Amino acid sequence: MKIILIFGPQAVGKMTIGEKVGSAFNLPLLHNHVTLDAIWPYIGWNKDTFRLSDQIRMGIFEHIAEDESHEGIIFTFVWAFDMQEDWNYIKTIKEIFNKEPHEIYFVELAADLEERIRRNTTEYRLEKKPSKRNIEFSHAELTSSRETSTEFI
Repeated sequence: MKIILIFGPQAVGKMTIGEKVGSAFNLPLLHNHVTLDAIWPYIGWNKDTFRLSDQIRMGIFEHIAEDESHEGIIFTFVWAFDMQEDWNYIKTIKEIFNKEPHEIYFVELAADLEERIRRNTTEYRLEKKPSKRNIEFSHAELTSSRETSTEFI
């Protein structure tokens, strides 16, 4: 079973790359907005949106991990290296899939801010991610988000 975790900042191309990798390996893609965009229209953007999204994701991961016939999954997300809760989140995912014959791969994507701003309004991104259709809000979120880096462990 292949578990491919693709991470990077907003609008870097995680979903697009995830789709290509998914096609190559015949794996489903769970991009980070699948669960978020299913929740926010009902309760808005708040801590509960992310909490509920995480619960759904973990339920999917647990189901896949227990299904020996499942080929695996590709999951995309933003990883804030400076936030301990994000490290704990990754640890939880690794614990779910930490058994034979699961293979866990981490793929980090990067692009400069100018390229990410350009990508933020592409037709394909807006089609796939309803929450990004509020261009003004999405742009403000993208440009104000802090990026930190640390050595990946």
